[in-house]
Amino acid sequence: MSSTRERIVDAGAELFRRQGYAATGVKQIVTEAQAPFGSLYHFFPGGKEELGAEAIRTSGALYEQLIPAVIDTAPDVVTGIRAFFAGAAAHLVETDYADACPIATVALEVSSSSETMREACAEVFDSWIAAGAARHAGAGIGPEQARELTIAMIAALEGAFVLARALRSIEPLEIAGEMVAKAVSEAIG
Repeated sequence: MSSTRERIVDAGAELFRRQGYAATGVKQIVTEAQAPFGSLYHFFPGGKEELGAEAIRTSGALYEQLIPAVIDTAPDVVTGIRAFFAGAAAHLVETDYADACPIATVALEVSSSSETMREACAEVFDSWIAAGAARHAGAGIGPEQARELTIAMIAALEGAFVLARALRSIEPLEIAGEMVAKAVSEAIG
């Protein structure tokens, strides 16, 4: 059984992902976590913003695990990238276009209004960039280009999520995935 603190973080992360940061209230979070109301402020004296930053970091770390889980198990990095985008598309369809990237959802919503939340989102994206760049470098791409390709990959993925959700079509993910795979293939030579 998870601790009260873990349940609060998990509930917050899930609610932020599903309905956004602003639309999620602290009462809803503690109700979902089956925790006493005062426990949120006990564990997160900074309130919703402190909890939000922790939820972003926790979710980000979990999503980062998808990078090695998919790319490292593929026969090569290009095939891994195609599988990564295909998996994202399949998950979007399975969730009726409701479950895309929880970090991007919050980053778009609060990066201009909360420095704490912006920093948490930036930390997560930086860790994803490092993880992806390591895979590209492992395929023989120089460090600077590996970083650039990873930034392009994440930007393509996040943009494709936005388009796919609005269009209710996985076509943006399919196109973005193929473009990134081709760019990485060309960089490998």
